[in-house]
Order: sequence, then structure tokens, then C-alpha cells
Amino acid sequence: MRPTKADLEAARDRVVPDVLPPDGGTLHVLFSGINPGLYSGATGHHFARPGNRFWPALYRSGFTDRLLDPSEQDLLPGYGLGITNLASRTTARADELTDAELREGGRRLEALVERYRPAYLAVAGVTAYRTAFGRPRTRIGPQDEMFGPARLWVLPNPSGLNASWPLDRIAAELRRLREAAEALRTP
Repeated sequence: MRPTKADLEAARDRVVPDVLPPDGGTLHVLFSGINPGLYSGATGHHFARPGNRFWPALYRSGFTDRLLDPSEQDLLPGYGLGITNLASRTTARADELTDAELREGGRRLEALVERYRPAYLAVAGVTAYRTAFGRPRTRIGPQDEMFGPARLWVLPNPSGLNASWPLDRIAAELRRLREAAEALRTP
């Protein structure tokens, strides 16, 4: 059932819980969005707004064997995947977040990566990444620096508002990430 306008407004400032494996579980890639939108806050599911390309790109890239609905996000740990956000607060648009919130989210993300030790941290949203970590020249793709124990990959924002990155292009970038993560698992 689609949330109503009232549901969306009531979702402001909610927190959508992280999707993570149990302690000690395998985590190949931890995806970090910028923050949950109102649609995600209303449903309790990451990247839930119709038109968001995260789930189709995840499938097209080969990370999952079928197109998952956002309501099936709890299946991700079975694929060695997880989801979190730089900022926990639900907003209508990411530009409602302050730079301080993004920097604080970056510190929280560092602690999460230390605890769960993913092979890769994949941050979806280059502009938010630049702000959160003080890296103004960061480009999309694999990064030379490590993020704690994890390799780092910066992805395009999968929001339907990001017209410069159509679905096929996002899926191709996710495929590159998947192949890099798989290469770490095979000797």
C-alpha cells in the first residue's frame, strides 16, 4: 500500500533501521545512502520511493538473482550486503541536511565499518560524500584510500532526480563494484 501525503509528512525525522548481518556475519558490501527520504520513512524500507533506481540497479548488476522489492531488504545479508545511511534523519530532500549532520554521519559510519568490517563501503551520493569527509575532489568509482578496514567505492545517487546517471549507467557502476568485491573472495 502506498503511503498517503499524511503518512509522508508524519515520517519526517524518523529513522529507518540499518540492514546488517548478525554479528560475525559476512558483509561483502555495505551500501550507504545519504539519508532516508519521506517515502522510506513512511514504509521503513531503504530506497523505497518509486523511481529510485537502487533496487533495479542492484539486480541488473548481478548483486541479486532477482529484482527485490524494498520490503524485502532483510534478504540482503543473505547476499553478503547491507544498507545504512550517512544521516539517519528522514527528510523530503537530502539538501535539508546540514553539513554538520553529514560529518557526524561520517563518524558514525566509521564506527559501523570498524564493527562489521565489510570488504567494501559503497557510498551512494558523491556530493554528500565530499561534504561528510572533506574530500571536495572525489569522483565516482573506486577510491585509492581505505575507509578503516574497508575498500571504498563512491557511487552515483540512485534517486530518480539524478538525470545524469540513468539506470543502465548506475547498474554498470554497481557491476564494476560487484566484480571487484568478488575478486577479493577468489584467490
